[in-house]
Amino acid sequence: MAEDKDSNTIRWMSPQRRGIMPLNRFRISRSLRRTLTKHNYGIKIDYDFAGTIAGCADRDTTWINDDIRKAYLQLHKEGYAHSLEVWNNSQLVGGVYGVTLGAAFFGESMFSRQRDSSKVALAFLISQLRQTGFVLFDVQYLTSHLASLGAIEINQEEYKTLLKNAIRKRVNFLSAPIAQPHEVIQRSTQTSNRG
Repeated sequence: MAEDKDSNTIRWMSPQRRGIMPLNRFRISRSLRRTLTKHNYGIKIDYDFAGTIAGCADRDTTWINDDIRKAYLQLHKEGYAHSLEVWNNSQLVGGVYGVTLGAAFFGESMFSRQRDSSKVALAFLISQLRQTGFVLFDVQYLTSHLASLGAIEINQEEYKTLLKNAIRKRVNFLSAPIAQPHEVIQRSTQTSNRG
């Protein structure tokens, strides 16, 4: 991470407590359920990766400097970094991007230009991860927003065990078609009912 968008240095972060989103615990609230069923958003994967990073960096304070942006663009070019984007007609209105390694997805950042569009992106991302066999969704730091959606915090030892198991598996983020909104809702309901 960089201190800010103008920083020339990048720091390696390794928190003692790690935020993860268990793929079977994502909660779809009533308002998000309504958004998913009533709005006709277009969902795309890797259609505008650069635009997604730009959307994530477009805020008063950001850790995404030019070096980080270039590094993620290169990772995307090599097939390791992906974006899941929310489109309203021809406008990119929300999205999330991250890096894949084995069956681990490392969520880097998300953004929203319309109400709930980052939550829509997260719901579709989790559906995609589940469909394609991912077992770890690393969100790095637990925020109150992520906790309200089902994210938890674990210690470094637990995290290292999950990571070690995840990177041994071979999965492909692009191997399944993007789900329909009713499928995203149904999958979330089935898994959250199982605990």
